Amino acid sequence: MRRTGLGASRVFSEEGLRQPSLRHHRFQLIAIAVVYCRPPTADRSSQLPGFVYLSKFDMKKSDSALATPSKIKFDKSEEHESSSEDEGEIARELADFTFEELQKARSNGSDSVYRKPNTDKKARRANKNMPMEISSKKPVSRFREIIQVPKKVVRDPRFESLCGQLDVEGFKKRYNFLYENELPTEREELKQLMKKSNDPEVINGLKNRIAGIDKQLKSASTKRTDNEILAEHKKKEREAAKKGKQPYYLKKSEIQKQKLIEKYKDLKASGKLESFIEKRRRKNASKDRRYMPYRRSNNSEQQNQ
Repeated sequence: MRRTGLGASRVFSEEGLRQPSLRHHRFQLIAIAVVYCRPPTADRSSQLPGFVYLSKFDMKKSDSALATPSKIKFDKSEEHESSSEDEGEIARELADFTFEELQKARSNGSDSVYRKPNTDKKARRANKNMPMEISSKKPVSRFREIIQVPKKVVRDPRFESLCGQLDVEGFKKRYNFLYENELPTEREELKQLMKKSNDPEVINGLKNRIAGIDKQLKSASTKRTDNEILAEHKKKEREAAKKGKQPYYLKKSEIQKQKLIEKYKDLKASGKLESFIEKRRRKNASKDRRYMPYRRSNNSEQQNQ
């Protein structure tokens, strides 16, 4: 192995000449990184075997010899080590260098070996009075914003501090007239219209509206009853807590029992308790009749005999 006039970025080995492959290029690139990262006062004895390190004087002297690649001559070195030993020594040499130093050596190396990655350049104006120039090779998005519109900001009043907090009891008191006056009045008006109309489609529409109003009134009365039961229970528990007792919280099943008791009292006071019990008895009997076995016919009995 002897020095050649290819400059510090061109390093050749005997193994690479006999077997030009990707492996040879890898060794060559690692050697370039070591040359550029090594300090200028490095000792010749610590350099890697099988590689040539050129000085500035040799590089200047070799500039005249770079006419054509055919003028380059290579001689066989007397001493040659195996590729495995070269890999081990190269790895030991590169272990002392940081990744930043190796990256810097790579950027300063030959352009034929390494190429800088193509980064997407942002489109800019050459002058403030000139339009922006964009490459015609890149497709333009269909959703490109030509005129910038201010972004829509969605605000939820439930989570706004300026709107305050929801007062359930106050809301019920303010809008209680809807369930006491407005909806019952509307229900009576729809019933009158249904009696006067002869069109079946109009009658069906009016029936649906009346059913919706009945559903709203029923749910409102159910909620009102539940709230009254809970309010009464809380009042009793506050009085018991003042005496030193622990509070007891009602379950949904217990609230349902209290509702049935209140319903029973109202029906008894209005005189409709017996009719309600009779209706409930017939409903339960129809359910039981559904699961009763049917009597076999006479034909099936004769066939079995």
